[in-house]
Amino acid sequence: MASWHRFDLVDSSYALGLMAQRTPAWTERYVQVLDRLIERHTSWWSAADWLTQFGPDPDRGNYPDAYRMLIPEELWGDYDVPGWTANGIEPWGTQMDPVAADGMLFYKGFFLLLLGIRSMVADDDRWNTPFDMIRDGDNSFSWRHSAIAEHLKEQWLAAPIGCH
Repeated sequence: MASWHRFDLVDSSYALGLMAQRTPAWTERYVQVLDRLIERHTSWWSAADWLTQFGPDPDRGNYPDAYRMLIPEELWGDYDVPGWTANGIEPWGTQMDPVAADGMLFYKGFFLLLLGIRSMVADDDRWNTPFDMIRDGDNSFSWRHSAIAEHLKEQWLAAPIGCH
């Protein structure tokens, strides 16, 4: 579940935030590294699961027995394993922008964490100007740090039980 490319990016940022507080003389270098992590998180690979896992998992009937602890017994064989993103399921349909999507809470949440650490360390507002996400022809989307946070807030307000 946590083996997608974006987890390496986000998880690597935690130490940079801590190191920047302990060794401020290196702030410029930490910001450079954080910028590279964010740049990679804006690419297609950061959302590869959302962009390739459409509908129910076609392999859900062949999961290994080890997955039984993750799936309710009465739904075994007819339920996706946690981590299968299922872009395109009803009632939402296919939504190629992982930030605007009704689902993908974890994607935008962890991306906001990465952007927030960078904002904490840097003294500029670079990522609060428009930048492109995914960059895959028609599947390119423009966002800003504060716009992602506002969008997620609006999703929560629209569905207090959870925006998934």
